[in-house]
Amino acid sequence: MTQSLEQKTREELSLYARKIVAKGLVVGPGGNISARADDIMLLSPSGFALEDIEPHQWIRVEIESGKVLDQEVRPSSEVLMHLYAYRVNPDMQAIVHTHPAYCIALTLVSKELPMLFPDQAALVGEVTFVPYVLPTTDLLADAVAAKADKFNSILLENHGLVTTGKNLREAYYRTEVVEESAKIYLAAKAVGTPKVLTDEEYKEIQSLESEAYRVKLLQKLQ
Repeated sequence: MTQSLEQKTREELSLYARKIVAKGLVVGPGGNISARADDIMLLSPSGFALEDIEPHQWIRVEIESGKVLDQEVRPSSEVLMHLYAYRVNPDMQAIVHTHPAYCIALTLVSKELPMLFPDQAALVGEVTFVPYVLPTTDLLADAVAAKADKFNSILLENHGLVTTGKNLREAYYRTEVVEESAKIYLAAKAVGTPKVLTDEEYKEIQSLESEAYRVKLLQKLQ
């Protein structure tokens, strides 16, 4: 029997939720992730540590109407942020919202994350910032949605990181790369002036056939 799209998505969500925790990208019940399955999104439930969410516990929410289809447990308090982002970008299939330590630290002291190394240029591209907005509110949802159609990685001041992708794997790896970029930038800046990639160097990396192939592999459905 062919596995349904929804069941496959549920299993992938649980897999990447555990990866996120294993990498220390959230602590406790922090963070929330989702993935699209046709006209619904499957979202982490409120109050759960990500590593504890079993495939059957991801909450179904209609993307267009916002109707929550599962009532036993509440969806993540950031449900609006996920919904609004999916609505503005139909190509988006997954959203990963985490609280990586170096990303948060970066937002406390800087409004930029320059282009530093090839993986950042190829897999992420330009990163944007959103000034501090009260979490879980429609104000934050609006602020993220305003960026989500142009950027795949959004740093939230004093809060965390939102990454998106054509699948969960792509969104997750972008989270890893942005956190590594923030770590490198903060370390370099602490001892001197970082040497950043020029626009020409950045575009050269993005035009490499080998990098295009790697990105294409990431975007393939698992």
